[in-house]
Amino acid sequence: MMEIFLENVVEKISLFFVVYMIIYTTYLFITVFYGAIQLHTQDRMIRYNNELKHEYYIPISVLVPAYNEEVTIVDSIRSLLNLQYKLYELVIVDDGSKDATSKVLIEYFHLIRTRKPIHGRIPTAKVKEVYEGQMKNIKITLVIKENGGKGDALNAGVNISRYPYVVAIDADSLLQGDSLERIIQPVMRDERIIAVGGMIRISQTVHMEKGKVIDYRLPWNPIVGMQVVEYDRSFLASRILLDQFNANLIISGAFGLFRKDVLMAVGGYSIDTLGEDMELVMKINAYCINNQRQCRIAYEPKAICWSQSPSSLKDVMKQRKRWYLGLYQSLSKYKELANPFKAGFSRSFSYYYYLFFELWSPYIEVLGILNIILAWQLNLLFVPFMIRLLLIYTGYNILLSMTAFLQRVYSQGIKLHGSDILKALLMVTLETALYRYMLSFVRATAFIGYKKKKNVWGEIQRKKQNYT
Repeated sequence: MMEIFLENVVEKISLFFVVYMIIYTTYLFITVFYGAIQLHTQDRMIRYNNELKHEYYIPISVLVPAYNEEVTIVDSIRSLLNLQYKLYELVIVDDGSKDATSKVLIEYFHLIRTRKPIHGRIPTAKVKEVYEGQMKNIKITLVIKENGGKGDALNAGVNISRYPYVVAIDADSLLQGDSLERIIQPVMRDERIIAVGGMIRISQTVHMEKGKVIDYRLPWNPIVGMQVVEYDRSFLASRILLDQFNANLIISGAFGLFRKDVLMAVGGYSIDTLGEDMELVMKINAYCINNQRQCRIAYEPKAICWSQSPSSLKDVMKQRKRWYLGLYQSLSKYKELANPFKAGFSRSFSYYYYLFFELWSPYIEVLGILNIILAWQLNLLFVPFMIRLLLIYTGYNILLSMTAFLQRVYSQGIKLHGSDILKALLMVTLETALYRYMLSFVRATAFIGYKKKKNVWGEIQRKKQNYT
């Protein structure tokens, strides 16, 4: 009787797992190729000069939260001084760094201390000092405050900022020269848009000079290389398609634009979550629903931000654990987005996608592995068929990842070196066959020690940027 029961369990789990994988891979196929077609269409419009252009500029405050970023912070700020935009300011917030982050900024940009009072609607940890300066007619403000976390640092930046729209970027990020012009365009096209996410790419692959990409090379470091193809696939998949239906629930903290009055209305960034970026976007969605406001969250893939990725396996695991826990906190906090009658079908669809295929996926994969072991013990496993199925699945994902990688290179007009194609194939294969399963293990064990470190920034080793 027990053996018959176990056989039934194996069959049901196998059926569930096959259906789950078919739905997931079909969704990836649709979103990746839809994104590729959309980018190709946009590229043709630009070439034929049918792109929307404006003679005026909306003032933007660029917020840069920093914690122990002395290695990369100067290059990042220098890149921000070369943006092709007429009216913007830079606000850097040192969130209680233990290194020389503030010192190198003050010395390099000749900042002067000011006693200007800060009147903000969003409570933050104590601000110790404020420095100001100007370079290339762009105002630079440095806020030095007690440590309160990334969300708290961004809130301090919102409080001191002068302009109606704010762009939040990571301190290790490099923006292309046209990034601000690109990310503000959706707002100019549609006044209902209150937030826009940009495209994130890995900065270790690029050499930039005054906001322009001079050279692009895939690194041989497999940890960085696998993240390159992973980023290209993830930002091409889902986000472009979901953007058509106002269903984007996540804007990367590395590069996002927000209307300041809405930020203040929702209380700013959360200080008690690990994923303050995704929590904010879900909070804004909930705010619009509860207040019956016709607002939209947009995604602009032509607005490019080059962000430094972790270069060691230890740092990757630390980062992905934080991302996963941040997703869990956000989905748990805004369950009203799961109700299609209240939130709308598109938002609910997006919520369930992140729930089933992001939050639950590592546990479903573990269940699948345990089921294979049980099937083998019961002599129900047909090994040749399973190997063929695994090879087909791996090849399918390699095709999707290479499509995303080549599309991103093509749409940006980046010239590839001959060795980069071979590197890309190698990285895609490693990412599909090994890396994603390692990340599943990291996510499946993310709750170990969760209560003790659930609000910690998490330090990642930084390296000098390729910027001149």
